Amino acid sequence: MPPSVQDIVIGKATPHGDDIHSLTLRVFRCLIADLCQQFNGGHPGGAMGMAAIGICLWKYMMKYSPNEPSFFNRDRFVLSNGHTCLFQYCFHHLVGYKHMTMEQLKSYHSSEWESFCPGHPEIEHPGIEVTTGPLGQGIANAVGLAIASKQLAATYNRDDFPVVSSTIWCMIGDACLQEGVALEAISLAGHFKLNNLVVMYDNNQITCDGSVDLTNTENINAKMRACGWNVIDVEEGCYNIAGIMAAMKAAKVSTDKPTFINIQTIIGVGSAVQGDAKAHGAAFGESEVRNIKVLNKLNPDAKFYIPDEVYDFFADIPPRGDAFVNEWNVLIEAYGKAYPELGEEFAARRRGELRADWKSFIPESFPEASTASRKSAGLVFNPIAKNCNSFIVGTADLSPSVNMIWSGKVDFQHPDLKTNCGITGNYGGRYIHWGIREHAMAAISNGIAAFNEGTFIPVTSSFFMFYLYAAPAVRMGALMELQIIHVATHDSIGTGEDGPTHQPIALPALYRAMPNLLYIRPCDSEETAGAWTVAIEAKKTSSIISLSRQNLPQYIANSRRDAVKFGAYVFQENAAAAVTLIGVGAEMCFAVEGAKVLASRGIQARIVSFPCQRLFEKQSRTYKRSVLKRDEIPAVVVEAYAVHGWERYSDAGINMTTFGKSLPGVEAYRYFGFEATSVANKIEGYLRSLKVDESLRFEFQDL
Repeated sequence: MPPSVQDIVIGKATPHGDDIHSLTLRVFRCLIADLCQQFNGGHPGGAMGMAAIGICLWKYMMKYSPNEPSFFNRDRFVLSNGHTCLFQYCFHHLVGYKHMTMEQLKSYHSSEWESFCPGHPEIEHPGIEVTTGPLGQGIANAVGLAIASKQLAATYNRDDFPVVSSTIWCMIGDACLQEGVALEAISLAGHFKLNNLVVMYDNNQITCDGSVDLTNTENINAKMRACGWNVIDVEEGCYNIAGIMAAMKAAKVSTDKPTFINIQTIIGVGSAVQGDAKAHGAAFGESEVRNIKVLNKLNPDAKFYIPDEVYDFFADIPPRGDAFVNEWNVLIEAYGKAYPELGEEFAARRRGELRADWKSFIPESFPEASTASRKSAGLVFNPIAKNCNSFIVGTADLSPSVNMIWSGKVDFQHPDLKTNCGITGNYGGRYIHWGIREHAMAAISNGIAAFNEGTFIPVTSSFFMFYLYAAPAVRMGALMELQIIHVATHDSIGTGEDGPTHQPIALPALYRAMPNLLYIRPCDSEETAGAWTVAIEAKKTSSIISLSRQNLPQYIANSRRDAVKFGAYVFQENAAAAVTLIGVGAEMCFAVEGAKVLASRGIQARIVSFPCQRLFEKQSRTYKRSVLKRDEIPAVVVEAYAVHGWERYSDAGINMTTFGKSLPGVEAYRYFGFEATSVANKIEGYLRSLKVDESLRFEFQDL
């Protein structure tokens, strides 16, 4: 039986003591110095200062299993100050993660392609919950992990069956606490009263440029209390294991708040540059590494030295982890017998499986009247969300606009919350009001998705323009191969009177270029159904479904939900065509109507719908040639965005080269030349120019 943390009694370590805690701290810090010196790079200072925190976490406090790193009910640890990654790697080695051998530790900052020790933690390696690099992302991810644990516990736990009981532990530094995304997430965690979240602040008062007071003089404890957190101070955190343990125990029994443990440490403790920014991101030098070893009573000539006493100190961790796993498996077996249907549903969630009939909730047909694709998205997805518990959905304060609320939805909220507007909820809810926090919305959703692959599929929503605020976190989700679906409405100059501040001219180019992200722009309800199907089936890929505010024509005879997965398809064929028009999303209507005007002038056009460039790139060369036919006739793209990227698929474009305009949507389009006659005139002029100079086909033309 693993010991209760309440039964652990620990004394305070000393800088030069021979007790096991002091010895472990000395050995650990010298190992860090050696690993950075080996290739003359890395971040030694923070990891050295945090060593005592690591002993408390991996030896005593966390529930985890080195032999089964993906154990479902494990505690999660997030290293938000990811540059201190050696802190995590070295403890993984000490506690017995099989992949983290000494040879692997030595690969830190090496030229090894398959190293398990990259410069910042990466989610694909055992024991790493999320990829942390850009500061502030990790703490936001940790809030997401805490939300996921709370929601699952509220959904599946029953009396005597605490099948979900994870604590989320997050390590942060001074820099994380200056990032806006961290403060957005901290505010929301306090509001939700996530008492299963513990943040440990490595308070060494150093950033890259110097001491923190160079740029920051705030009272961080007062800020955290104002945000609804418990705050516990620990002095002399480089050695005060007893104090850190007492703080962690107090955090574990918090009933209504997350806990912030402010631990005073010294960066690069024991080195000649301790307490200085020089200890942050550079090796110490051979002579100084020797001095550090002498100070710590170790052989200066011994490199990467870990004595048997230290290994023995952590030897109980693998069997303790096995006991955690076995106890939980026994609990799960009994739970399944007591609650058979719930047990099977929970097992499917753990396997990352959606209910098999989820597609049956998509309407077979849609109204023929013009419909905004944001409304189409609700028609498609809300029945799915209502019937599939895997989806956790929310918006950045735009519920009336994004159409992501299903009948009977329950908000994720602390159950005691009382609001002036009357909206309440509980931890079992699956609709999240993110507030005006687009960046944190995406970053926290990454954490929700990372709790266990496929257990949750987070869906975020906001105006497309505000996904520029969220872009760093959207990128991290794609980088981690997390399935997040972002619903981006008001996606064009058709947004209208809100003007150029809200009209996302350049943003699609960013997201089309972003690896492992599907930017899908459907032209009507049928294509919207196809976009949702693709996004829901993209298990290791993030998606953005880009939707209109304004009503769009419905192309009953032409659009195909089943063709969206190809990225582009022939929308209207014409054997006599002199030009291919590429219609995209909300601007498909200008391609269709422009083709009619051209036909009245004796110029035949065929039309291609092109909702997703990345999906199109996955198709065969034969298929792509059959759709575009650029070897036969020129192709012209019609889209009210910056043209970047379309040069790969078209010979000319009717696009945007400026910011938008504050006008009603129809007038904004007309102002920039997006209407049938203007489109036809530009294409006709382009075709005439090709007759004069056929070489223009080889130079992309902005029309």
